[in-house]
Amino acid sequence: MNLNLHLVRIFYHVVESQSFSRAAERLFISQPAVSKAIKELENQLDLVLVERGLVGVKRRRAIKLTSDGEALFEHARAIFSLERVAIDDLQSRVELKQGRLAVGASSTIASYWIADYVTRFHQQYPGIDVRIEVGNTESMWQALIDCHIDLALVEGDVVDPRIVKEVWQDEELVVITHPDASFSCEDLVNQQWLVREQGSGTYLVTEKMLERLAIHPRDRLTIASNEGIARMVACGAGVAILPLCIVQDLVSLKQLKIFKVPQFKTLSRSLFLLTLKDRPVTKLQKSFIDCLKTSSIYG
Repeated sequence: MNLNLHLVRIFYHVVESQSFSRAAERLFISQPAVSKAIKELENQLDLVLVERGLVGVKRRRAIKLTSDGEALFEHARAIFSLERVAIDDLQSRVELKQGRLAVGASSTIASYWIADYVTRFHQQYPGIDVRIEVGNTESMWQALIDCHIDLALVEGDVVDPRIVKEVWQDEELVVITHPDASFSCEDLVNQQWLVREQGSGTYLVTEKMLERLAIHPRDRLTIASNEGIARMVACGAGVAILPLCIVQDLVSLKQLKIFKVPQFKTLSRSLFLLTLKDRPVTKLQKSFIDCLKTSSIYG
C-alpha cells in the first residue's frame, strides 16, 4: 500500500479546519477538487474515512470521521508536525536569521515571567517570529501534545510519558487577605476561599496546601484569573493563595495583606519547562531554551 501524501495533506486540512471550503481556501484549490481528493484517497486506501449523510442547504455540521479516518488523521498530524520540524530546523541552520517559534505559557508565566526572556531573545535574533500562546496548565499541555506549540512553560505539575519535564524556576506563593482582616490560622477554614479553575497550576497548589493544613473550606468561589482573585480579596471577598509577583504591588499599596502561616516558613512552587519526548529539538528551540535558563529575573 502506498500513501499519497498530497491527498493526505488535503484530508488533514479538511479535518483540521472542519470544512471542505476552508480547506480549499488554505490550499488554493477548488472545493470540488478537495472532495475529489478525499474520495480518491478513500479509493486508494480501500477505507471509508469520512461519514456522509444528507445535510440541508443552510445547515452546517462538523466533519465526522470514521474510526479509520480518525486513525489516519492522527498519523497525518504526526507526519506534518515532523515536516514542520524539518523545515524549521533547516531554516534555523542559516544562523537563525528566520524562523517561527510557538511558545505556550500558563497565565502567570505569560504575565509576569516570560517578557524579559522573549525581549532578550528577540534582541539577539530579530528575524525570529516568536508567538506566545496563553492558557492554563492543562490547555498548554494539550497544545503541546497536539503539536500546536513547540514548548510550554507551566505552573502545574504534568505527568505524561510523552512529555519531558524539567524544573525551570521556583516561584514564591503567599496567602493574602484584606488589610483589615483579623483571624487566626485556625479560622482559615471558616473563610471564603477564592480559587482558580480546575486545570490551573494555582488551583493544584492551593489544594495541596489546604490538604497539608487539614483545611476543608466551607465556602469557595472559583475565578479563572489570578488578577481577578487578587482584586476580589482586596474588596474583602475572602482569602486566597497567589504568586507573590502578582500581589506585591497591591501589598505595597496596602490594598492586600500577606497572611503568615506558621506551619510554612515559605510557600513556593516549581515552574516547569515542557517539551515533547519523541520530537527532535531544533537549533531554534534549543537557543530559546538556553535563553530561558539564564539567571532568573526574580532570583
